[in-house]
Amino acid sequence: CMENPESRAYLDEAAAILFCGDGLERMVITATASATLTGMKGTHARLYSGKYEFDYLEFRTRMETFEREVVPKFQEFHDKKQSIIETERKRLRLHEFKPKVLTSFVRNQLIDEVYLPLVGDNMAKQLGAAGDNKRTDRSGLLLLVSPPGYGKTTLLEYISSRLGIQFVKINGPAIGHTTTSLDPEEAPNAAAREEIIKLNLSLEMGDNVMICVDDIQHCSPEFLQKFISLCDAQRRIEGVWRGQPRTHDLRGRKVAVVMAGNPYTETGTRFRLPDMLANRADTYNLGDIIGGNPEWFKASYIENAVTSNTVLAPLSNRSQKDIRVFLRMAATGEREDNSFEGSYTAQEVDEVISVLKKLIRVREVILAVNQEYIRSAAQSDEFRTEPAFKLQGSYRNMNRLAEKVVAIMNDQEVEEMILDHYSNESQTLTSDAEFNLLRLREIVGATTEVEDKRLAEIRSTFSRNQLTRNVDDSDPMSGVIGQLAAFHKGMEDIRSTILQAATTHAKPQTLAEQTIAQLREIIAGLRAVPVDVEIKVQPVEHSSTPHPATKGKGKEKALPIVVEPTIEQKP
Repeated sequence: CMENPESRAYLDEAAAILFCGDGLERMVITATASATLTGMKGTHARLYSGKYEFDYLEFRTRMETFEREVVPKFQEFHDKKQSIIETERKRLRLHEFKPKVLTSFVRNQLIDEVYLPLVGDNMAKQLGAAGDNKRTDRSGLLLLVSPPGYGKTTLLEYISSRLGIQFVKINGPAIGHTTTSLDPEEAPNAAAREEIIKLNLSLEMGDNVMICVDDIQHCSPEFLQKFISLCDAQRRIEGVWRGQPRTHDLRGRKVAVVMAGNPYTETGTRFRLPDMLANRADTYNLGDIIGGNPEWFKASYIENAVTSNTVLAPLSNRSQKDIRVFLRMAATGEREDNSFEGSYTAQEVDEVISVLKKLIRVREVILAVNQEYIRSAAQSDEFRTEPAFKLQGSYRNMNRLAEKVVAIMNDQEVEEMILDHYSNESQTLTSDAEFNLLRLREIVGATTEVEDKRLAEIRSTFSRNQLTRNVDDSDPMSGVIGQLAAFHKGMEDIRSTILQAATTHAKPQTLAEQTIAQLREIIAGLRAVPVDVEIKVQPVEHSSTPHPATKGKGKEKALPIVVEPTIEQKP
């Protein structure tokens, strides 16, 4: 063995023969234990010019060493790596980034024909279009606005699920108005810190990510402006990852930035988007009739509520065409039994149509409430003529009402169900509940004479209070200014009443008793201390000088009597 090192492979076998002698069972095989393999390709260290020198005994020795030493170490390494990955997955909560579409999600015609084309164009600009149109200068921002309950987040989650990208939702209320930095250490509380860490993680991923900042009306403009450079062609943003500042360069990467919010907040001033960020955004309102497609918008209310009603729920597993046929039949009253793709009994058809007719009535009220809510929320407080209307008519309200609709209801029961629903909704409005419910009954057309009078009183009092809404009670001059404003308003009412009475008569005459009573009531309301008011009406003689309004028009006509009220205060 010392002279021939290659013989060492046979050392164990020779020792066994010497010690055991004839007692060792043996079988002699005449074969070659080595060979040269040719035609090998690769860069392995054992290959020389495409040849591999194979020795069976040496190969077995190396294989035993591999199984005894390398395999256990590799298995230990693999287990350790999996343990670290699982620990990091739990720490980073990666399971939250997988988009999960709600089972109640209904892909309706409005989504297919309006929302997806709009959103798709923006996604192509941010993620990059496929084919020859692909560009590297990706930029842009998708901004979705609407009142609460119109499915902004649900729609985005559905799109990210279809695109197969990670959905990272940043919770705006947790961020808050006091957070202005992307550094987790500067976050004001634990909830905000977790959201900032999640945002930095999405930037660290850097590919196949949709970053969605939800409810941005709760975020400060200083925080939102950090996204300006991420939404232009630079696609760069400064972040902090594990305590170290990082500059994330996402040019050419598949990253989409989306923001969603409710601009119709109670004050209106909470929704503040930096101008430079708004300039980079494609803005779409999901709560309004957009794109000139009111019929699709109206139909979407019922299509989204299909899964909420026990009678209509089976239709969600059928063809979308069948839902539209049923809607058309319920709206027009015409039967189109041959247009269904599925099979339905006559009883099922009658029951579905009966429920849809009631849902159409509910939808009309919901749409009217939605339009009134948006109209009222879009007004500034300085220019209001009545209190703000805060009841909402969203998809969420439609779904809640759809749950209660059954085929045997009559119209009166449907109307009472709607009013009861909003009566419960108004409980959170506290002192604003009375006006909102009365305004709702006015929209529905269900007010009584007493309720109409109460509405007029509320509006009149609100208009009078508007004159002194910014008056400081501790400042005497503010009180004088408020009284003067009220006096001016009262004089304007007197003027309009006099003009109305004067212009409604064809010949000169005194004011009617009803008009005098109205004047007396208006003047009495201007005084801080109630007084009795006596009004004397005196006609004024016309001079021979033509009035400018009648000059040059032929024969001069007598002008209406000019009324000069004389007020006598009686103690």
